[in-house]
Amino acid sequence: MKKVSIIGSGTMGNGIAHCFAQKGFNVSIFDISKENLIKAESNISKNLDRMIKKEKISELEKKNILSRISFLNELEKNIEDSDLVVEAATERKDVKFNIFQKLDKLCKPETILATNTSSISITEIGSKTQREEKVIGMHFMNPVPIMKLVEVIKGKKTSDETFETIMDLSKLLDKKPVFVNDAPGFVANRILMPMINEAILTLEQNVSGVEEIDTVMILGMSHPMGPLFLADFIGLDVCLSILNVMHEGFQDDKYAACNLLKQMVNNNELGVKTGKGFYIYSEGLKNKKVSPNFLK
Repeated sequence: MKKVSIIGSGTMGNGIAHCFAQKGFNVSIFDISKENLIKAESNISKNLDRMIKKEKISELEKKNILSRISFLNELEKNIEDSDLVVEAATERKDVKFNIFQKLDKLCKPETILATNTSSISITEIGSKTQREEKVIGMHFMNPVPIMKLVEVIKGKKTSDETFETIMDLSKLLDKKPVFVNDAPGFVANRILMPMINEAILTLEQNVSGVEEIDTVMILGMSHPMGPLFLADFIGLDVCLSILNVMHEGFQDDKYAACNLLKQMVNNNELGVKTGKGFYIYSEGLKNKKVSPNFLK
């Protein structure tokens, strides 16, 4: 496997590209927005600079890593020779189905098509192609260059050969791959999102405040960050999308998103990406302050 293509240049897409390029792969990142591609290149460069400061790589290694990444917005002309494609686009079924239908037509028959979806059925995505045995889930965690876990999800028709290839490849990236069967939310989000939703409901019902709820989970449960800050970090729109997928998939109201979460998404208060969620981030992540909406 020599050439890897990433669909989507957002936080997850550029992080995945960074990891592959660091391990010597030639990587192409595709996005319909040239502005997003410029941001992606800048983010990768900044992340590599942090690694230089920590003496994990040299200036020369940074230059070589960046030289292996191409930033492109014309999918049709540049995807056909990819050995692996990892889709990291918006967490919406219609978007992903459309992408996989295109990829199936454009890529060579032996290309593996992976998705970084955090909740949508791999079987359902695979059914939109003529190569269901070569469709698989590679759910990376954010921030991708740092987090070790990759959930490797087999669809009902994913072949053992495809599965073993992706498990081995994940290890080559210095990740810890974990096998997961196809189910809404997989493992990580099936457990995480109801907790985040319950934390938001606890705030909505005025049981406690933003910092207080986060402090209870940090100090009482040894979580590295509180659930409300984590929701901001993930993106409240993403949290809502995942809960909606699980609610639809399981037909169980325990996965129904609470009203406050829906309200905040409707108001475009999405967390870190918009500068305001449960906290405001005008002075950066380290100097976050509780949103005035939740101050008594």
